[in-house]
Amino acid sequence: MHVYLGIDVGSVSTNIAVLDEFGKVIDSLYIRTQGRPIEAVQNGLRQIKERNPEIKVKGVGTTGSGRHLTGVIVGADSIKNEITAHAVAAMHIMPDVKTVLEIGGQDSKMIIIRNGVVTDFAMNTVCAAGTGSFLDQQAARLNIGIEDFGDKALESTTPVRIAGRCAVFAESDMIHKQQTGHVTSDIINGLCQALVRNYLNNIGKGKQIQSPILFQGGVAANKGIKRAFEEALGCPVVVSPYHNVMGAIGSALLAKEEVTQTKPTVFRGFDVIDFVYTPRSFECSGCANMCEVVEIKMNGNVAARWGDQCGKWSNSVTVA
Repeated sequence: MHVYLGIDVGSVSTNIAVLDEFGKVIDSLYIRTQGRPIEAVQNGLRQIKERNPEIKVKGVGTTGSGRHLTGVIVGADSIKNEITAHAVAAMHIMPDVKTVLEIGGQDSKMIIIRNGVVTDFAMNTVCAAGTGSFLDQQAARLNIGIEDFGDKALESTTPVRIAGRCAVFAESDMIHKQQTGHVTSDIINGLCQALVRNYLNNIGKGKQIQSPILFQGGVAANKGIKRAFEEALGCPVVVSPYHNVMGAIGSALLAKEEVTQTKPTVFRGFDVIDFVYTPRSFECSGCANMCEVVEIKMNGNVAARWGDQCGKWSNSVTVA
């Protein structure tokens, strides 16, 4: 079976999607990055190969904060940013979508789509408040599984008001509410509402949020956040069935567009799961820019360099 792979490497999770030639998702994988993106990608590809031994990869796309590194590791045909990948995936899953809400592990995004074209977007990478990593932290502090966090919020009858503009203030406010005797479910529900308020006031400020609305990213699994969005916006919010791997789906679709009969895939094959990759970085003192150059070696040979503004180092690589 001929397939296209999409790989989304973020700070919290590494996601892989396998699409057939018609764009149907035939397999997907969501694993934790755990600060080791190279190992996460190799582990993910190993699992995909074991579960689908007959597949033949026609194209590979990468996205996420680790997209350039991953592109070198696997041999990517398409390396695109998260906005592009999530927008393409959203329109593939819901062709008439007008607003995409996306909350991942380290950042939050909003994408405005009209007539199949992205007309506006916003992204927050400054504060952790409202992201998946912050919710993970609070779930652990409350000794509640992150999978049960949303269900706990739905048990609330009287949500308390939590300060959600800052992760530090939000945590302090939650602790204060606990110490004054509020029920845990009410505190969690109040946190969900605070995070949605923060998202809409910052990322959604000035945006024309219209229905249909698609909610994606790992946080979309949180039923409390979904309900808080619906209450704040006054309309239904649809959670994508593949909400946690939408970036990977989008990058697979973009790879499909990139690969043609005259331009075959540059995918290195599943042998990359056994390759030895060695990354390092150094500062170039060749000029006043003092560029921080990243270099990655594959089986002892330099595979790629990037980060230099003039191309002195990136253009010197001869090993593909």
